Amino acid sequence: MPIYDYKAYGPGGKSIRGSLDAENSKAARLKLKKQGLAVYEIGERSGGSAKAPAPGSAAASPGFFGGKVGIKDVSMMTRQLASLIKANIQLVEALGAMVEQSEHPLIKVVLAQVRQDVNEGLSLSKAMSKHPRVFDNIFVNMVEAGEASGTLSLILLRLADLKEAQMRLRTKVVSGMTYPALMLFVATVLMIAIFTFVLPQLKTVFESMNKKMPPMTVFLMTTSDVVITYWYLLLGGLVTSILFFVKWKNSKTGRPSWDAMKLKFPIFGSLIRMIGVQRFTATMATLLGSGVPILNALTIARNLVGNTLLANAIASARENITEGQSIAGPLSKSGQFPPLVIHMISIGEKTGELPAMLQNVAENYEEQVSARIDGLTSLLEPLMIVGMGGMVGFIVLSVFMPLLDLSNIN
Repeated sequence: MPIYDYKAYGPGGKSIRGSLDAENSKAARLKLKKQGLAVYEIGERSGGSAKAPAPGSAAASPGFFGGKVGIKDVSMMTRQLASLIKANIQLVEALGAMVEQSEHPLIKVVLAQVRQDVNEGLSLSKAMSKHPRVFDNIFVNMVEAGEASGTLSLILLRLADLKEAQMRLRTKVVSGMTYPALMLFVATVLMIAIFTFVLPQLKTVFESMNKKMPPMTVFLMTTSDVVITYWYLLLGGLVTSILFFVKWKNSKTGRPSWDAMKLKFPIFGSLIRMIGVQRFTATMATLLGSGVPILNALTIARNLVGNTLLANAIASARENITEGQSIAGPLSKSGQFPPLVIHMISIGEKTGELPAMLQNVAENYEEQVSARIDGLTSLLEPLMIVGMGGMVGFIVLSVFMPLLDLSNIN
């Protein structure tokens, strides 16, 4: 049944907001009336926003409880649904139980609509495909494969494992880069404060000395004057540069060039490649192990690697398969995938154990990515400290040199 958001007056005249499920708007109003509520606004919620109300009802407002669905929420919901189906509970009843126990507002709405579509005769995969904000292509294709093979509960468990692996990798990357980013932000704020507030005050003192300042002090004061006088031009130039860069990066010609540059970055380039390879192998292992056709699996994996060069290599492999060739050949010719990965894929194709080989590679690369991020974090922290110390030291030296000269005057 659909879910309705409502606004109503309670017995004491207090305004109340809430939601409930009902067959239609009229039934929802009747339920609320029995609770002693006077409804003045109601609308069916759909993916975080309300649909147009039925004729004669109050105008619907956007859903009160929208929001983003995280990987953790989807993983938990998937594992719970798998457990219910594994217990031989009918699909519609399992979805109904999920609607009742779900605490995430958007998931609750989407599951209610999926339940309604399944009850009306749609397959679970078709019903889920209507909600791409929650169920991505991997999810829908794997559910479709599970329905076709009769192993839906097993497929859902594999999906939950895949989502949790993605969440672990993302969390690792974010947590590893948070501290360096915070230090960079603090250093930037500190430099702006020094150049705009501290140095102008010291400049007045130095000018009152009537003594020639050292070159480094002159450079520092000149930089401070430029920042104070032309800050709007500097800020405008920075914003314009960022906008042009983003536009170029997202263009058809800029995207491949930027992706190629990222893979050549010192230190970070190899990490970006490792993350792309891990995504590819983990996705392929899960899809192929769930019975998704290899051509469909390659198409999905191609869209998830996050790098044009790697995606083009995967597309080339897909074309080769349609011509009866292997995957390993074009991946090797592209030069974008490490030899070990190519070797494992080749062995998996020859032995018929490709999903297992890909899973081994994915787990190995997940561990390597984790270790590399730990290493980068431990390296970046002292580098950031040394950099900040160098900048502060330069400023202190530039300020104190004239003061020392002044103290030497007899």
